[in-house]
Amino acid sequence: MRIAAFRRAHFNAAHRLHNPAWSAEKNQEIFGLCNNPNYHGHNYDLEVKVVGEVDPETGYLIDLKILKDIIYEEVEQRFDHKNLNLDTEEFRDLNPTAENICYVIWQKIRAKLDDRYELTVRLWETPRNYVEYPA
Repeated sequence: MRIAAFRRAHFNAAHRLHNPAWSAEKNQEIFGLCNNPNYHGHNYDLEVKVVGEVDPETGYLIDLKILKDIIYEEVEQRFDHKNLNLDTEEFRDLNPTAENICYVIWQKIRAKLDDRYELTVRLWETPRNYVEYPA
């Protein structure tokens, strides 16, 4: 039986959208308030979707405690209450847009998850805006 299991998580982080190759004017034009040199923050909501076959011996697709622990270690401990631009290696040279954050999270979880699972990550930056990888 093929099924999907979901796990939600939450983290708070600050960031600044900025392209160092652009002028201050172009950064302001493209990123607006998100280019504030003093940064700004979001209360991110994360949804992780795992798809695959149910194990006939356990009745599980995946032990959700394992998924919870992966998310905690790879996302929450790494990004919660951090300035993404300043406090993380992942975004030192990568603009921390919602799209890039989502993809980085997907990569981190994918590296820890068995290959038999399909993985989708959905990240809400606000209650009205979210991104998803893969699309």
